[in-house]
Amino acid sequence: MNAETPTPNAARTPPIAAETAVPFGVNEVRLNAGQWLTTLVLTGLVALLVPRLWERLERFETGPDYRIPYELSKDYWLYARRLSQVAKPDKVIVLGDSVVWGEYVLPDGTLSHYLNQEAGTTEQFINGGLNGLFPLAQDGLVNCYSRSLRHQKLIVHCNLLWMTSPKADLSTDKEERFNHSRLVPQFFPRIPCYKADANERLSALVERPIGFLGWVEHLQNAYFGQKSILRWTLEDDGGDPPHYLNAYKNPFAQITLRVPSASRDDPQRGPKSPRHKPWSDTGLGTAQFDWVGLDSSLQWRAFQRIIRTLQGRGNDIMVLLGPFNEHIMSAENRPAYRKLRDGVRDWLACSNIPQVVPEVLPSALYADASHPLTEGYELLAKRILQNEDFQKWWKK
Repeated sequence: MNAETPTPNAARTPPIAAETAVPFGVNEVRLNAGQWLTTLVLTGLVALLVPRLWERLERFETGPDYRIPYELSKDYWLYARRLSQVAKPDKVIVLGDSVVWGEYVLPDGTLSHYLNQEAGTTEQFINGGLNGLFPLAQDGLVNCYSRSLRHQKLIVHCNLLWMTSPKADLSTDKEERFNHSRLVPQFFPRIPCYKADANERLSALVERPIGFLGWVEHLQNAYFGQKSILRWTLEDDGGDPPHYLNAYKNPFAQITLRVPSASRDDPQRGPKSPRHKPWSDTGLGTAQFDWVGLDSSLQWRAFQRIIRTLQGRGNDIMVLLGPFNEHIMSAENRPAYRKLRDGVRDWLACSNIPQVVPEVLPSALYADASHPLTEGYELLAKRILQNEDFQKWWKK
């Protein structure tokens, strides 16, 4: 046999160990420390820059009497963007709940509109209200989405409606569903009626400081009917069998790069709306509110935190207290309300916070316990601007 001819045993030499090693994964891609760092940096840059670039690309048309549309009430990223636009030394921003926003009126029937009208200006007083808000939620809104308000003149509305009962105060133990739950304190101070699970609470906390997540919520609110893209795609018409209206639509076609505007003729608001009417034909009320004391009210403590936070940012604050619809209460219920109102006034005075407490409007100018009708806002604006303390604060 030739010495150079391989033997049968030599032909069966097993492969080296490296070739038989079990792969790390199906794609066999491993990142070293430097590659992981690069990935994290690039991801962070995208998350930081995309929302800022989006503000330049997306049209956001406002104009006089603008307010955040009702359908976008939970678009906190857009709310923060709006405040950044109007936070200027010559502006006075009015903050508050649906009383400031104007639940029963059109944009040209709100308090800020009539303050501008009576002052002979167009856009000095800005509507910074948000529909469905209340102090516990406004506390989160101020902390996380109102940071552009610094060294600014602010009118902050205090609505005692939120202390009319333990349920309104959110201090009852029975579970309650309420608006803007992602803005309220998730763990401390404890809200007894808020029963969300840990996942919901943690996701709300994580979302607040991360602008990219707020931007994602903005896309869902503005272009997909307050739904995630998955839920929007799988939305059905409720029929049997169901028809999936968006299953074959291109989701990117929904993004028009233009913030939706509110309808000029809102059928639910304004003098032509069936809702725009006095709360009573007689003007005589019998309501018995179970008022929550200031010493135990969660909403009142939240309002105090709001004021302190805004003061800490150097803002010049004027508190507008009421006017609550006293006509709706029974006569024996009014002393408890006035004691509560006077307690708020005393705290503001002790804290050296300017305040204006307008007299109660005529009964026919209220739509309910706290919301004026269009003529009510007009009269309220006149009374505010005639107030001597307000004039001193406004002109200084």
